[in-house]
Amino acid sequence: MGPKTTKVYETLRQRLADGVYGGPGEKIPSERTLTEELGIGRTALRQVLARLVSEGALEVRGRSSYRVPGAVSVKTPTGLEPWRIHGERDLYDNRWVKLQLWDVEPPGVERFEHHVVRLHRVAVIAVVDDQDRVLMMWRYRFVPQRFGWELPGGIVDEGEEPAQTALREVVEETGWRPKNLEHVVSYQPMVGMVDSPHEIFVAHGAEKVGEPTDVEEAGHIEWVPLADVPGLMARGELLGSGTLVALLHILATRGKQSVTAAR
Repeated sequence: MGPKTTKVYETLRQRLADGVYGGPGEKIPSERTLTEELGIGRTALRQVLARLVSEGALEVRGRSSYRVPGAVSVKTPTGLEPWRIHGERDLYDNRWVKLQLWDVEPPGVERFEHHVVRLHRVAVIAVVDDQDRVLMMWRYRFVPQRFGWELPGGIVDEGEEPAQTALREVVEETGWRPKNLEHVVSYQPMVGMVDSPHEIFVAHGAEKVGEPTDVEEAGHIEWVPLADVPGLMARGELLGSGTLVALLHILATRGKQSVTAAR
């Protein structure tokens, strides 16, 4: 794509990320409206829309009805009671981890105390380039005592938005600055006993702004082909749930049937 087409692509992707066109299932403006508004020819616009569809940022229904992805048919169940929380007490607390006992009462069950571990909120980011590669780091983790590939990410500082954390971490750990940012999911990796909120972001495109400043975190930095992801997963070389969730989201929403495990 040329500079003008690339600019239109970045504009539409940012609008979708910001919710300008509404929530899941909502139609975006017609091709005619977009060509007039963005000053681009219909052929070039369709090239942009096709790329957004392949990346999972758009979905197409019918011949040319483009919609915000994510609409679901499953209804949220109703009529179920949550557990009652009668209180909590700290057993251990420092700047990294808090261990508590919660006084809980599930529906129809006697009250009991349940251990809960509280950790900091974390932001993880997958940066993808125009060659279908993702920015990753080969790092050693002493807890499992092994090397593996990870995406940039880290703890959300007090008063900091998760998106700011994601941008800061990728620059500090890799020296690359993403051109845009899209929040894709918030989740809890160990929901039964551990409170550890994870925020997952995806960015498309980045520019080199310097060398990594966080030497401890950086490790070996490489643009890894997305086609290698299933093979790396099979070899057990993708460490951390945030890395797995982000990469699986990208593969699931790209709409490509040609992504196969690396040999």
